[in-house]
Amino acid sequence: MTISRRLGIGYASIAAVCLALVAWLGYHEFVEEPAEYAAKGLTNLHRDTQAELSTVCFLALVPVLLGAGWLWVRHALSPLKSLSEAVERVDSLNLGKPLPRSRRGDEVDRLAAAFNVMTARLDEGIRHIHEFTLHASHELKTPLTVMRAQLETVLREAPFPVPDHLQWVEGQIDEVNRLTRIVDSLSLLTKADAGLVTLEQRPVNLRELVVESYEDAQVLASPRGLTVTLGPCEDVTVIGDRHRLRQLFLILADNAVKYSTTGATITMSLGVHNGAAGYQISNPADDISDSTLSRIFGRFVRGENARGTADGCGLGLTIAKWIVDSHGGSIRLGRDDAGRIAAQIRIPLPHAATAGPESPGAAGPAPASR
Repeated sequence: MTISRRLGIGYASIAAVCLALVAWLGYHEFVEEPAEYAAKGLTNLHRDTQAELSTVCFLALVPVLLGAGWLWVRHALSPLKSLSEAVERVDSLNLGKPLPRSRRGDEVDRLAAAFNVMTARLDEGIRHIHEFTLHASHELKTPLTVMRAQLETVLREAPFPVPDHLQWVEGQIDEVNRLTRIVDSLSLLTKADAGLVTLEQRPVNLRELVVESYEDAQVLASPRGLTVTLGPCEDVTVIGDRHRLRQLFLILADNAVKYSTTGATITMSLGVHNGAAGYQISNPADDISDSTLSRIFGRFVRGENARGTADGCGLGLTIAKWIVDSHGGSIRLGRDDAGRIAAQIRIPLPHAATAGPESPGAAGPAPASR
């Protein structure tokens, strides 16, 4: 409950008590008492009507004064309300925008000024972090590229009399490739945080992308003995960036394979519901804790059931959430009614009129982080 509402309730309660007191006093003075004197034949003894009326009128002014006081308090608190609303709208993208000030020199105005100084410092700190990450990512790409080229040259040209040497070189190439993917992902997220990534706005057929991701998932799932099934898949078109949406579905499919139990079945579906395209991919993964699911879109968060895979870095779902948010949609990851891990996505359609009946694939989360 807000301060102004609490004060309003207090003022209203006091005013109600005062009104009840005035009503009782008026009734007692002008109804009960005259009737009592008249019954005793003492009508001439009650002649202070003017003084009593003045007293009642004075007491009746108390609620009016309380109402005026409440209006004044509400006016005095209005800058605090405006400040709280402005603070609620602050995020990492608008930290540099100053909060409104009343310029009255009071406590609320000084609080707004202090907030502005704090957000300016935060904005500068975040900007420095973005610059450092971008510069570090750029500087790391060159040595990683050189390392990979040298290792590939060794793998291609050098003799390997000992098989363990060959496996060691192949392992180092895998690690360099993994580091390269981490650097590329961090660079992308940093640019996205800074608003430096521009997405195309063109019609994209989601059904085509889902079918492609289904085929990719079959390839990824085959070595692990997993089954991938494609459920209802409606023909849906949205406005967005085809490359990023393709990346989104691949991330979710790759995650579903990584975090599924051996021999399990992965299901996908696409439908339309309430003016939005709804995509869902689900897989069984009993050993992902609820605490992990609650923070799964954070950076470098990976599920407990990653099965020791070395190619994940915990940035995939973070990128997936950015892609969905950039298209005005929503993504949720959790357990469905059957206890499976489900990734549900909703992306608004260009025209709400294209919305159809609810389909099994409408909206939701995906498997653990990469």
